[in-house]
Amino acid sequence: MKNNQEIFTSNPFGFPTRFRWENYQTALSTFNVPRYFMNSLFISTITVAVTVLIALMFAYAVARMQWRFQNVARTYLLTGMFIPIQVIMIPLSILMRDLHISNTYEAVILPYIAFNLSFSMLVFYGFFRSLPYQLEESGCIDGASIYRVFWSIILPLMKPAVATVSIFVFLAAWNEFPMALILIVDEKLKTLPLGLVFFQGQFTTDWGAMGAAMTIASLPTVLIYLLFSEQVERSLTVGSAVKG
Repeated sequence: MKNNQEIFTSNPFGFPTRFRWENYQTALSTFNVPRYFMNSLFISTITVAVTVLIALMFAYAVARMQWRFQNVARTYLLTGMFIPIQVIMIPLSILMRDLHISNTYEAVILPYIAFNLSFSMLVFYGFFRSLPYQLEESGCIDGASIYRVFWSIILPLMKPAVATVSIFVFLAAWNEFPMALILIVDEKLKTLPLGLVFFQGQFTTDWGAMGAAMTIASLPTVLIYLLFSEQVERSLTVGSAVKG
C-alpha cells in the first residue's frame, strides 16, 4: 500500500499515509500476475487430485490388505522422502526430454506428484491403521465388494486426513521453485514463484507493486487453510473418534 519513497525514506515502518491501490493494478497488468496465478492454480490442483487419489488407494492396499511384498512396496515408496530434489534435477530434465514433454504442464505435474506421494502415503497409512477392521467385515457381510467398502465406508472416514494432505501437497506445489525453474522455459507456462523472481530482477524499483503481487500469491494458501482448518483439527482425533 506504499510507494518507494514511503518504503525506503519517509515512512518505512509506519502505517501507509494513503492506500495506494494502484500497486495491485500494476501487479495485475505489468507483472502479468493473472497468467502466472492460473498456471500455478492449474498445476497445484491437478497435483493434489492425482496425488491424493493414488496415495489413498496405495495406502489402503498396504495398510488393510494382505498380499505378497506389501512391506517391500511400502518401504520402497517411503524411500522417496529421503531423496533431495537437487540430486535428480539433471536426470529428471533428461527424462522429460526423452518423454517429449519438456516445457509443458506435464513436465512439472508428474515430478510434483512423484515427490509428494511418499509423504501422502505415510499420512494415509497411519490413519488407515487406526480404523477398526470390523468396518470391512460388516461391509463384506452385507455383500459389498472391496471397492464398495473402500469408496462407501472407509473413504468418508478419511476426510480429515484428505484435507490435511491436500493442504500440504497444495502448498508444496504452489511454492515449489527449483524444478519449475529447470523444467519450464516458456513464458506462458511459468508458475507464480517463477514470475515473481524474474519480475524482481526486471522491475527492481517498483517495490509496492512487487509487494502487492506477493500478497496476491499468498491468498490461495490462506483460503485453502481457512476452508479446511476444521478438518485438519479433526484429523488429530479421528482415530479415537471412530473407535468411540
